[in-house]
Amino acid sequence: MASTRRLAAILAADIVGYSRLMGLDEAGTVQVLREHRAAADPRIAEHGGRVFKTTGDGVLIEFASVVGAVECALALQHLAAERNAAVAGDRRMEWRIGVHLGDVLIEGDDILGDGVNIAARLEGIAEPNGICISEDAFRQVRGKVEVQFADMGEQSLKNIARPVRVYCVGSSPAGQPISPAAALPLPDKPSIAVLPFANMSGDPEQDYFADGMVEEIITALSRIRWLFVIARNSSFTYKGRAVDVKRVGRELGVRYILEGSVRKASGRVRITAQLIDATTGTHLWADRFDGLMEDVFDLQDRVALNVASVIEPVLQSAETSRSVARPTTDITAYDLYLRAYATHLSAGPQSGGALQLLDQAIERDPYYGPALALAAVCYGRRYTLGGSEDREADEGKAAALARRALQVTADDPAVLANAAYALTFLGEDIGAMMALVDRALALNPSFARGWYISGTLRLLADQLDTAIEHAENSLRLSPRERVGWAHYVIGAAHFFSQRFEEAVPKFLLTMQEDPSGTTCYRILAACYAHMGRLKEAREVVARLRVITPNVMPTVRLLRNPNHRELFLSGLRMAIGETE
Repeated sequence: MASTRRLAAILAADIVGYSRLMGLDEAGTVQVLREHRAAADPRIAEHGGRVFKTTGDGVLIEFASVVGAVECALALQHLAAERNAAVAGDRRMEWRIGVHLGDVLIEGDDILGDGVNIAARLEGIAEPNGICISEDAFRQVRGKVEVQFADMGEQSLKNIARPVRVYCVGSSPAGQPISPAAALPLPDKPSIAVLPFANMSGDPEQDYFADGMVEEIITALSRIRWLFVIARNSSFTYKGRAVDVKRVGRELGVRYILEGSVRKASGRVRITAQLIDATTGTHLWADRFDGLMEDVFDLQDRVALNVASVIEPVLQSAETSRSVARPTTDITAYDLYLRAYATHLSAGPQSGGALQLLDQAIERDPYYGPALALAAVCYGRRYTLGGSEDREADEGKAAALARRALQVTADDPAVLANAAYALTFLGEDIGAMMALVDRALALNPSFARGWYISGTLRLLADQLDTAIEHAENSLRLSPRERVGWAHYVIGAAHFFSQRFEEAVPKFLLTMQEDPSGTTCYRILAACYAHMGRLKEAREVVARLRVITPNVMPTVRLLRNPNHRELFLSGLRMAIGETE
């Protein structure tokens, strides 16, 4: 029978004390179980689940989404509570549930492997009426499911080689909410997250302007070196949602939350903002700022300065206004850049729409550093990833734009890091580019993307442990961005260190976010091949061929020849030596 592997969320459920219930009333227990399963089936289907195995008193369910799995677990426990409400205590049918996200083996209608085994072991340690989930599942559902989590620490599970960090979900057996442990510890200095400002303009098309306003405020605050600032990509996962600031503080690991609104109309801008202590819910400060569109940069600075003065008055927040240089004085160029940035985030670095907007911004202001650097990244990635119609032209544009950005903006961390990133992939000296990124991080230690770029460059330069450390710093500063290319950097560092078992889960997580990213398919296939899992390796190659006919990669950026050979030899095994 043919078998395949894939990433799946597995829910394992079992009845507490089933043998005791059968001893009390065998026929009645079987009938109640049959009725309960009939009532549960619609809820399982509603959340996208598929039952692939049942035992006398247990069930295993597969989900494509771990959010769907946890929401289904909550729904099943709620159903059990409803059905038990009128039942005597010694006759109640109480469930334990475990949920895990992992790599599984598909054989026909059955599912096997550690992904299933871990879910079953998690169910075994859950309290009656409780739900336990693994850390891999927790990372994907935090902030997306309206429930509290309690950190149970690392648990040794039967027949599972390594300890698994476990989180308890939902309600205690007594029905009381579980008091959550802090998901992330507070840093040893003042820390803040700026939530997306509400767009009060009455025009959804103006969302990009409100988002850009928050981006500028985050940048201004990040220049205060004694302040730990959460990255945009994490704080913006709360966009459009009613939030509990205490919960946000726990999830992001910060003491302070800044929220507000932006209204743009008839050439005027109004910003309202309030600062909240997330540990207590206390409002520390609120204010309103009005001005003309041409004064928008001053408004941004005024908001950032007022927040800083409340958090740490003794450090004199006027330092912020001295250190923040205006990137442009052209409001239209700034507006075009904001539109391009929003397009780039939503459509990826090869977005022609972003480049068109950036070209217009640069035409209006040829010295606009952030626009120059972002355009360099877009052209450079298009050149590197093979999506270019004229690679030579794109290479030249990327290099010229990056160098111009560095010439006109010497102290902007984002410009330094993005320019270094673009030039690295064009073959510039890796040592010089790492020095640029180090300078960016010295200017802004809270720059999550800067730490990610630094991790990427360290990976290419064979500084593998440092690459992992810097990528993990990026994830800590952007804790809601749990899946993506920072995980690729960590996985690749493990791969080149020949820690293949540790590399595979990181690559699978990366592919979940970017299923068309050819680089990850290639290195995963090579990884499987070196592990002797040639069948899985060739399945990955088959999926890669659907995306691109070019299976073999360009590895010129890897500075260590042993790393190049490890990658290429694994991929050659995956595709077959005859090709």
